[in-house]
Amino acid sequence: MSTNELNTTAKELLSVRSVIAELEAEAEALTDKLKAAMVERGTETLQGDGWKAAWKNVVSSRFDSKRFKADHADLYSQYSKQTTTTRFCVGV
Repeated sequence: MSTNELNTTAKELLSVRSVIAELEAEAEALTDKLKAAMVERGTETLQGDGWKAAWKNVVSSRFDSKRFKADHADLYSQYSKQTTTTRFCVGV
């Protein structure tokens, strides 16, 4: 791929990411409107023509690795393992 093609591709990627960010912000605003309607109506669910929305509390249990490491550093180091990942970044 030529330098010109690389420049075009990178700029297109940045443009698409910008559009995605705008759409995510718009989706968040629409979500907030639906949540506000739920609060106003005092309900956890809304339903319309071909759609249904639910906004409910979900209880889950998660392992607190920071606290475990602080309380049991020896066990933490014995059972932890390092991983390697790759990261792709494009910016201005």
